[in-house]
Amino acid sequence: MSGHIDPHSPLIPAQEMVLPTLQGDGKRRWINPALATGKYWQRRRLLAYGLIAFFVTLPHLRLWGKPIVLLDIVSREFTFFGHTFYPTDSGLLLLLLLTLFFSIMFITAVGGRLWCGWGCPQTVYLEFLFRPIDRLFAGTVGKGGKPRKSLATALQMGRFAVYLACSMFLAHTFLSYFIGTDRLAQWMRLYPWQHPTAFGIMAGATAGLMYNFMFFREQLCMVACPYGRFQSVMLDKRSLIVTYDIHRGEPRHKGKALVGSKAGDCIDCGHCTAVCPTGIDIRNGLQMECIHCTQCIDACDAVMGRIGKPEGLIRYSSQDALSGVKHTWIRARTLIYPVLALVTSTLFLMLLTTKFAFDARILSTPGAPYSVTSTRDLQNNFRLRLRNRSNQEETYSIQMLTPGGASVRWSDTAPTLKPNESKLVPIMITAPLGITAANHGSVNATVKISDESGHSREIPIRILGPG
Repeated sequence: MSGHIDPHSPLIPAQEMVLPTLQGDGKRRWINPALATGKYWQRRRLLAYGLIAFFVTLPHLRLWGKPIVLLDIVSREFTFFGHTFYPTDSGLLLLLLLTLFFSIMFITAVGGRLWCGWGCPQTVYLEFLFRPIDRLFAGTVGKGGKPRKSLATALQMGRFAVYLACSMFLAHTFLSYFIGTDRLAQWMRLYPWQHPTAFGIMAGATAGLMYNFMFFREQLCMVACPYGRFQSVMLDKRSLIVTYDIHRGEPRHKGKALVGSKAGDCIDCGHCTAVCPTGIDIRNGLQMECIHCTQCIDACDAVMGRIGKPEGLIRYSSQDALSGVKHTWIRARTLIYPVLALVTSTLFLMLLTTKFAFDARILSTPGAPYSVTSTRDLQNNFRLRLRNRSNQEETYSIQMLTPGGASVRWSDTAPTLKPNESKLVPIMITAPLGITAANHGSVNATVKISDESGHSREIPIRILGPG
């Protein structure tokens, strides 16, 4: 393990490496990976820039007058591709989350930690935004690695200023997913003392991003993120991983191997460990810290090309394939996970297409359950919780379907609701006095709520009266 421990120190040396970012004396080991600009890096860079552009522009896009994605926690609304979900849509949200969960499990079972190395925002921004900033100020553009000397104060301040600007931009973009771009623009035009809570949220998000990308960095993947620990459950020996071919590479040797020797192809150059953003040695086998960024593949392929050896000493493969077992994509995990994802997504779409254009729920009114009018009619008062889910203003009507002889009306004028608006509207049901006598003081009834667009809902209700 790296790091020198004073022999007179009370610390007990660790028998094995605890974390790649931890030295033997317990101090932080800062990782400054070199850069291998091979074919995989080129592909990751194109994908990363596309993902960054997608992340920045997505909250500004609209569909049917609504944001593509808006997670409005304060209003308890979740808008996804033009559809708005409310707390009453917990079933739909559960099906959506289950679909995402099973899809991630399927991707992991097939391709290992592809998400970590190619699509995770932590990896994308750290490796393709903030580390390039480090290389720019350290003078190591295009090659990376540890700078030969520490940065001057002016360069450190410049790097901090650039980090701050990027973190502020990312924090505002991130918050726009939760408050919307319109409200965010309104906040940005106000002075901090005019909206201290909102300003505090933006400042806290900026500070969190600064801490993450300046200090915590790769430790988020190794210490905080649970996905690396879940991989032992989701991976199997036939999952595609970034791995070192031990049969071809061992035994290692320095320099050019002698003719007829049994030396492997690995010349122990250290390039694969020098470029690793989490500081591990891929030759030690599958490790939790490996995020499958493929930097070691690009570095090793370049070395193999220089010494006249075939590429692929480090490559995408599986544990079974390295052991000589014929690789197959068909197995229990790769069949069960997509089937479960298909079932949950189908149920989600079925419920989504049959979702009502409005919500209507009848609530009881405090006080006496019923009353008798001067005309000897039975009267029940209720409250109707209405929510307009459509994208246009709607006026609603109400009518009694059953039982015969009963009637229902709004206690006030017919309610008109704007898009996404919710109202608690009182209603009054009138029925003949003796209607509940033969049913022990109650009778089942059905009311129908309709909007101007032709949508309607039938809601069961119980009329109470003397038994």
